[in-house]
Amino acid sequence: MIPVLGLLAGVLIGLVFTPEVPVWMQPYLPIAVIAALDAVFGATRAALEGVFNDRVFVISIASNVVVAALIVFLGNQLGVGAQLSTGVVVVLGLRIFSNVAAIRRHLLGA
Repeated sequence: MIPVLGLLAGVLIGLVFTPEVPVWMQPYLPIAVIAALDAVFGATRAALEGVFNDRVFVISIASNVVVAALIVFLGNQLGVGAQLSTGVVVVLGLRIFSNVAAIRRHLLGA
C-alpha cells in the first residue's frame, strides 16, 4: 500500500508543481525511465517467483540508471549519442519484454 500511496503522491506533486527538466539532462531522462522500468519489471517477476529481495531491487534500479546514463554520456562525448541511446533502449526493451513474458506466463499459465 505504501508504494501505491508514494506513486499517487508523486503524480500529484508533479501535476501541481509541473517541474521542468534542465536542458543538459533531457537526453538522459528517457534512458533513465526505461532503465527504471526494466528494474521494476524484473522485481515484479522476482516477486512472482518468490525470490524478490528489496536490497537487490534498490541496487538494480540504481545501477541500471547509472550505467545507462554513462553509456549515453559516453556516446554524446564521442559524437554517437543517438546510436548508443538506441542501443540502450533496444537492450533494455528486450529485457522488459522478456520480464513481461515471464510475468504473463506466471499469471496466466500461457
